[in-house]
Amino acid sequence: MAWSILLLLSLIWGSSFILIKKSLLAFTPMQVGTGRIVFAFLAFTPLLWVQLRRLKRENLIPILVVGICGSALPAILYATAQTEIPSATAGLLNALTPIFTFLLALAFFGSRFFWKQLMGIIMGLGGTALIFLSKTDAQTGFPILYGLMIVGATLCYAISANTVGTKLKGIHPLVISTISFCMIGPMACVYLLTTDFVHQACTHEKGLLSLTALIILSLVGTFGANIVFFKLIQITDAIFSSSVSFITPIVALAWGLWDGEKMTLHFFMALLLILAGVFLVKYGKRDVKS
Repeated sequence: MAWSILLLLSLIWGSSFILIKKSLLAFTPMQVGTGRIVFAFLAFTPLLWVQLRRLKRENLIPILVVGICGSALPAILYATAQTEIPSATAGLLNALTPIFTFLLALAFFGSRFFWKQLMGIIMGLGGTALIFLSKTDAQTGFPILYGLMIVGATLCYAISANTVGTKLKGIHPLVISTISFCMIGPMACVYLLTTDFVHQACTHEKGLLSLTALIILSLVGTFGANIVFFKLIQITDAIFSSSVSFITPIVALAWGLWDGEKMTLHFFMALLLILAGVFLVKYGKRDVKS
C-alpha cells in the first residue's frame, strides 16, 4: 500500500512543475503561490468544523509549522524560481528533499547515522553543485539565486515532514491538512484580493489556461496530495515519505521534454548523482552504524 501511494504522489507532484510553469503565463509568482494556497484553503474550509473537534491545543504550533513550511513558503519559492528555471530542473532539485529530511532527522530528531547515507548526501549535493555550475545557454550561467530558492523550499519540506512524523504522529492527516490550510489561507486570500488576479484571469490571452493549471495544481497537487502525503508519513516515516522525490524528477523531466525544454549533459549527470544519493540516503541503513 505504501509504495502505491508513493507512486501516485510522485506522478501528481512530478506534474506540479509544469502546472506552475503554465500558471506563470498570466499570473505573477506571488499570485501563483498564494492562489495555490487559496484554492486549497477553499476546498478544506467545509471540513473545518468537524476537524476542529478532533484538534488538541498542543498540536496548534506544529500544525502551523506544517502549514508555513510544507505549503506556504514552498508555493511562493517554487513559483518565483520557475520564472528563471525550467520546470524539469525545478523537479530535479526538488529531489533534495529526502536528503534534507535525513539531515534534519539526524540533527534534531535522534535518527541513526550510517556511512552509506553520508555517501548519498555527498552525491546528492554533488549533483546539485553540477546543476549550479552549468550554463543555461552558451553565455548565461545558471541563475544561482533562483536555484537557492528551490533548495530553500526543499529544506522547508524537510522541516514539515519531520514535524508531522515526530510531533503529529497520532493526528489524523485530514486534521493536519485542514487546520494548516485554514491557518495560512485567510492571509493568502487577503493578499490575492489586493492584486489584479481576477482581471488577469479574465483578460490575459493565457488567462484561462493559467487559471485552469492553477486550479488543478491546487485541488489535485495540493488539496488531495497533502492528505495522502501526511497519511503516508504516519504509516511509514518521514524519510520514506519524502522519497516521493525519487520518482518526481523523472515525471518532471518527461513533462519538460514534452514542453520543449532542452536538457544538457550536465542535467542528466546531475539527475543520476542526485537520485543515486537519494537511494543511498533511503537504503543506506543496511550499513554498519557509525
